[in-house]
Amino acid sequence: MRVVGENIEPGIYSLKEALALAEQMEVDLVEISPNADPPVCKLTDYGKFLYEQKKRQKELKANASKVVLKEIRFGPQTDEHDFNFKLNHARKFLAEGSKVKAYVFFRGRSIVYKEQGEELLLRFAQALEEEGKVEALPKLEGKRMQMTLAPKKKIK
Repeated sequence: MRVVGENIEPGIYSLKEALALAEQMEVDLVEISPNADPPVCKLTDYGKFLYEQKKRQKELKANASKVVLKEIRFGPQTDEHDFNFKLNHARKFLAEGSKVKAYVFFRGRSIVYKEQGEELLLRFAQALEEEGKVEALPKLEGKRMQMTLAPKKKIK
């Protein structure tokens, strides 16, 4: 097995030699890469090793971005001013990095205006073409037709 660690000459040792070396230095022999040829072991304090691993995992978790989903609701006969008002909100949400779920809610007999609702959502997507990309096209589910937009990645 390949043995690495602090204050040691990295090299290939037998299991007995590696364990004797670990005992002599009063540290543990920790297997790091069992699938390598030969397997890689490290001479280190096992408690410290676990602590550093947990710390690394916590750091990665903290750096992971959380996806926020904002909803914008329309009616099938949403007027131009209301449309523009909600469009500005969607622009702000996309700039923040949030996803936007826009939907048209049909009440009662307004379900006969499905085409108007789809047209409205497509116009909404077209207006936000520069800020975001369409993840899911308008789809009718029960009394609501919905569409999802995700922010475009900023090129640095």
